[in-house]
Amino acid sequence: MRYWLMKSEPDEFSIQDLQQRKNQTEGWDGVRNYQARNFMRDDMSEGDLAFFYHSNTKVPGVVGIMRISRAGYPDDTAFDPKDAHYDPKSDPAKPRWYRVDVTFERELERVISLAEIKDHADELGDFPLVRKGNRLSVMPVDKEHWDFILGLEHNAPE
Repeated sequence: MRYWLMKSEPDEFSIQDLQQRKNQTEGWDGVRNYQARNFMRDDMSEGDLAFFYHSNTKVPGVVGIMRISRAGYPDDTAFDPKDAHYDPKSDPAKPRWYRVDVTFERELERVISLAEIKDHADELGDFPLVRKGNRLSVMPVDKEHWDFILGLEHNAPE
């Protein structure tokens, strides 16, 4: 099993939105970065776990956990001219963009904020989220980093 962090702006799609979907499952679409796409297309597997991260909000941070419930498959929003994620260069015969399905596991008891995560940069070492200039919306998380961040859930910052 692998671990991931997936970012979404809560006014676009939040952990609560995922929880309210049928079967608490939704396709994670609209990713338009090649490296993030490659993670979803090539590396994510059914059963992997991901942190749900709210970005571009007053307190960005990890808000919950979801499970990858379907491995990468073509993102059909790229083929729909009426969709905000339309890409005229994407072809159904040779798709450019991929998505995965995610299923709600649980909300965290509290938000583990980006600021709090950065406060532990020494312990997290090469964790991509704390690297300068990293703006990926989908990134791998080492098991040690996963466990460390989850361990913060019950240890409120001072």
